[in-house]
Amino acid sequence: MTSIVFMGTPQFAVPVLEGLLAAKEYQIKAVVTQPDRPVGRKRRLTASPVKQTALAHDIPVLQPEKLSGSPEMQQVIEMAPDLLVTAAYGQFLPTKLLASAQIAAVNVHGSLLPKYRGGAPVQYSVMNGDAKTGVTLIYMVKKMDAGAMLGQVELPITASDDTGSLFEKLSYLGRDLLLEKLPALIAGQLEAEEQDESQVVFSPTIKPEEEELLLSMTAQELDWKIRALRPEPGAFFANFAGQRTKLWNIDPLDEKTTQAAGTIVDLTKHQLKVAAANGTVYQINELQPAGKKRSTITNFINGNNQGLEKGQVLISNDK
Repeated sequence: MTSIVFMGTPQFAVPVLEGLLAAKEYQIKAVVTQPDRPVGRKRRLTASPVKQTALAHDIPVLQPEKLSGSPEMQQVIEMAPDLLVTAAYGQFLPTKLLASAQIAAVNVHGSLLPKYRGGAPVQYSVMNGDAKTGVTLIYMVKKMDAGAMLGQVELPITASDDTGSLFEKLSYLGRDLLLEKLPALIAGQLEAEEQDESQVVFSPTIKPEEEELLLSMTAQELDWKIRALRPEPGAFFANFAGQRTKLWNIDPLDEKTTQAAGTIVDLTKHQLKVAAANGTVYQINELQPAGKKRSTITNFINGNNQGLEKGQVLISNDK
């Protein structure tokens, strides 16, 4: 039986772990995941989805705050697993740890490498309006997501997809790709393909200040960014009707306008159309003013029926 130490943290990694657990030929010796973190308004300390899955199967869990040089890393090294398998773990793996794998250390990465190395590959694929994304199985090396490729599967990105829906789809694709390739990898019969360094694109973790929507964006660019940052953390206009407001769902329209970006193009009891850059127009479906719950556009209009009118500048650059 092939022994494995699995390393992962978010929901994306859960189907991969569950796939390994369901396969009789693999033994999960331990799971390494990020420490419990405060979640929600009440900041309750919460275990990662991977930890919850591991505990449900009585698998030992290791949670170093910093992996490098930790006692937990030494524990893994002493286990000398046949395979190290990672999926969105969230920390770099030192060379000493990678070398402890008797057969190989591999990673299930949520992009079509070499495009989108880094911590936010799915978000960038949506934000940039890509037609497709996918998963890549790679050898792990010290350099971030730079290992030789052992397999790759593509996935179309639809107009209704957001980061949440793609994470779910990709997690199952990653599971299936890993389970398909592992037997040949273990037998030493799987050929690897080096990544083309000239095609590398990075996708660093998105910073809070990068969540802002801008008047310089077209309707399509606004839609891409909103979907890229959904279901969390959400994308916002800093001054939308005088306050910071997140837009959760919009529709870019096949309309043109001469109105300045941020101006109300059309307004009814159930519809709010707004001008964007380059004369484009979008319809707002769901939004969330600061300090309030998410709201349909109908409820928002009804709550502001004295303060909204066609031709009004709804969104400005003023902070």
